[in-house]
Amino acid sequence: MPRIAKELGPLAVKALTTAGLHPVGGVAGLMLQVSPTGSRSWLLRVKVGHKRREIGLGAFPGVTLAMARAKAQEKRDDIANGIDPVAQRAAARQSIVEQQQEAKALAWTFKRCAEAYIKAKKPGWRNAKHGTQWENTLATYAYPVIGDVLVRNVNITHITNIVEPHWATKNETINRVRNRIELVLDWATVRKLRSGDNPARWKGNLDKLLADRKTVGAVTGHKAIASCDLYGFMQALKAVSGTSARCLEFVVLTACRSGEARLATWAEIDIKTKTWSIPGSRMKSGRPHSVPLSDDVVALLKVLPRLEGSDLVFPGAKEGKPLSDMSLTAVMRRMGVDAVPHGFRASFSSWCASSTAYPSEVREMALAHAIGDGTVAAYQRSDLFEKRRNLMADWAKFLYTAPAVGDNVVSMHKAA
Repeated sequence: MPRIAKELGPLAVKALTTAGLHPVGGVAGLMLQVSPTGSRSWLLRVKVGHKRREIGLGAFPGVTLAMARAKAQEKRDDIANGIDPVAQRAAARQSIVEQQQEAKALAWTFKRCAEAYIKAKKPGWRNAKHGTQWENTLATYAYPVIGDVLVRNVNITHITNIVEPHWATKNETINRVRNRIELVLDWATVRKLRSGDNPARWKGNLDKLLADRKTVGAVTGHKAIASCDLYGFMQALKAVSGTSARCLEFVVLTACRSGEARLATWAEIDIKTKTWSIPGSRMKSGRPHSVPLSDDVVALLKVLPRLEGSDLVFPGAKEGKPLSDMSLTAVMRRMGVDAVPHGFRASFSSWCASSTAYPSEVREMALAHAIGDGTVAAYQRSDLFEKRRNLMADWAKFLYTAPAVGDNVVSMHKAA
């Protein structure tokens, strides 16, 4: 047992003003702690098992000497009965935290979590269209089932009720919805709004309940124009007036994505070196990309009007705004073509693979796809650019050369 100090009275305790610990007696280990700033508080030094504990009992004089002795004795009685006051206090604090988290979770529905997730992530998304797709697909498929369900209560039954009815018929779309639900639930878990496994996870979870994606809703590419029809299409496109038509022509000739063309600026175009330098912020890969411009592209650019106050190569109808993402598709629809602008990248890839001797890495680099690891790409960049310049010139020549038909086909072999 620790030695009990001389028992001090209220007046003697009041006179203790020197910084440090002052035993006051009455209960073993009870001390008045005086800080360097002069504030005073009660401290009980005890041993619980093999651990030394220091237990705060409140500030003096708010807690009087008599009150401090009563609290100290109560703590010692608890210890004698096998209770660790420090651990008990920590458990009480943890209980309060859990209760607060419980109350917080009760206010968070799945829809509220999804909206918070979208708001947090939207600044990092490349365009507003992506955010709109999130909102629309969740509103169509997820909210009717789990929108008003507390996020902590979303379970695998909810997820299968959303996914199963469309798994075989709208596989690509519903799988994106599933992934978006999974991301929202992960966000909620990190925020301590739910716990446990993610019921929207595919691997080791839904893959045990649903058919393999490869066996349902086979993935199809973007609708494209057959190589043999490209010449006719380009001739017809040249006859269509308007900025959207010229932008579409630019898309076909450069094999770029429509968004890259619609947002192109004159500052990115170097007519002298016949190069279009697209910053990484506008590329799907996030990496800067240089496009060699064929003579046909340069000719197209030279006749385009430049609007005062706008650096856009293909400005939209509204002042200062680019063409809309549907403007190029609208041109093709008016021409009666059953394809989409992105399909020209597939047409280019198919032509390059089947009708040229260019290596696949040249084709992939022309499409701004990654080739090999970073080191390989770095070493090949300058060499590939010149090869790509030749490739894009051949592509333009192909697009504007009428295909050989009938008597135009000349045999290269003499008769025996």
